[in-house]
Amino acid sequence: MKLGGHLWTIAPNLRHRVRPHRAPDGAPWSTAIEDPRLGALTLRGVLSRPPADAPSPREDLVLLVHGLGGSPDSQYVVRAAQAAARAGLSSLRLALRGADRQGEDFYHAGLTADLEAALASAALAEFRRIYVLGFSLGGHTTLRYALTPSDPRLRAVASLCAPLDLGAGALAIDQPAAYAYRRYLLRGLLEIYEEVAARRSVPTPLPVARQIATMREWDARTVVPRFGFTSADDYYTSMSVGPRLGDLAVPALIVAAEHDPMVPAPTVRPALERPPPQATVRWLDRGGHVGFPRRALVDLDRPASGDLYDQIIGWLADR
Repeated sequence: MKLGGHLWTIAPNLRHRVRPHRAPDGAPWSTAIEDPRLGALTLRGVLSRPPADAPSPREDLVLLVHGLGGSPDSQYVVRAAQAAARAGLSSLRLALRGADRQGEDFYHAGLTADLEAALASAALAEFRRIYVLGFSLGGHTTLRYALTPSDPRLRAVASLCAPLDLGAGALAIDQPAAYAYRRYLLRGLLEIYEEVAARRSVPTPLPVARQIATMREWDARTVVPRFGFTSADDYYTSMSVGPRLGDLAVPALIVAAEHDPMVPAPTVRPALERPPPQATVRWLDRGGHVGFPRRALVDLDRPASGDLYDQIIGWLADR
């Protein structure tokens, strides 16, 4: 793995903290979702519409789904929303349950119910065509949704740096070499969990959760009991989208990074060796985990303009 993979994983986030990318103007969005175990929950996000002087405003919307420990304000989500606005598309920057730090619940990699509820909300009824773009774990959730989409308006999906084999991904992030990334993810997950614990009972007592040091243990002690899996292996096997890509119901663009230090290429490549007809697979040789140079472009059989996010949004809008 090249050093640049680490650089482009870390630098864009640091830059965003110091000089945040400006998100398109938007309005707070929310909708209700009925959870089988917890009852009524609220999903939140930011809904942006293209500027009035956009070259070709359309009645299309891109649903943007953040990664593990991320939020609608993550740098990659904001940059994708900017690209959607440039293309004349509306966007919804969705916060998966718990990501808003409101303490109602937490999510997992196969929880497509949040996407279903978002797209079914009254505020999105006006849109004629829907696209979904997910990042990292959110990319995995996006691809899971594309297997059995609930909304007939869905035209295509895209994922960037998604873990396709959850077991292999957890094993990789739990290696000593990935310690810094693992601690970063666990801190974000613990923030969400602490907010939930302050409002309702949780599967594992908070003092115990604070001592968890691996992703596998986190999943075993939180996700597994909360969502009714029998073990971490059951969760990984039953939810991993990699073996199910042949069941994609809509066109899917899957972009992976050769030097991704958080979702290493060897954990993803087996699922992409023989992509099904519905999947367009592209590998990036420059960049890291959801962080790339502006000139890190991929060949998508369409005119290349703008940055990687413009390319991905353009590919979706062509479907």
